Amino acid sequence: MFSQYDSSALQIRSDAVLFQKIKLRTHQASAAKEASIFMKSLVIDARSLLFSLLTLIVLMALIGCTHSIPRFGIGGRYEEGRDQFFRGKGGDMDRAVEALEYVVSRDPLYKDSLTYLGRAYYRKGRYQDAFAILQRAVAVNKEDEVAWIALGLTQMRLGQADKGIESLKGGITLAHKVMVEGYHNHKNWDSRGVVRGALRRSAFLLAKGMEERDNIVQTNDRLLALVDDEENFNKNALLQNNRQVYQ
Repeated sequence: MFSQYDSSALQIRSDAVLFQKIKLRTHQASAAKEASIFMKSLVIDARSLLFSLLTLIVLMALIGCTHSIPRFGIGGRYEEGRDQFFRGKGGDMDRAVEALEYVVSRDPLYKDSLTYLGRAYYRKGRYQDAFAILQRAVAVNKEDEVAWIALGLTQMRLGQADKGIESLKGGITLAHKVMVEGYHNHKNWDSRGVVRGALRRSAFLLAKGMEERDNIVQTNDRLLALVDDEENFNKNALLQNNRQVYQ
């Protein structure tokens, strides 16, 4: 027979064992819960990392970095040449010329490749080459306002001032008609009115004629630069809106 003391001691040991079991189970449950939370965080972190990586890849593809992305085929080379052209001073105009020459040599009717090639020649000071290509551009599309303006500027640079002024007048008249809201599918085209202001300035100087020869060249060079800036602004705004939609 156990004494009352032995019975109490046994009960204490039993309670102690039970307490240790409860403590162990509690610890195991806590550890399991912490492990579950940790694993979930790993999954979330992995998804976040993957999303960030994919976003970076898309941004590099769309916006580009300091190095141009190799492109193939007529469509790819056209976009490559156009991309370099629109970078302005930050672009590689030799690369633009090379890409656009490739396109024109295979399909001179491909979009406005003739106009961009002629303008690329103009930027490089190759006025005779620009003149030859821009003549082809306006022959292919008599409604190409940018080609007419670029041709007029090229003629002015080559000393053909009278013909240059006539070409510019035609180009500015066309531009006044088409460079409005929705131009090239840009619903917010020229929201600040800077292109319209440059068009009015050009028309005013052209009406004066030869006496404003130098100002005519400077004003229309600036006009085309503003048109290019507006094209870039609207294109980048569209890309930014598309990124926000898919985020």
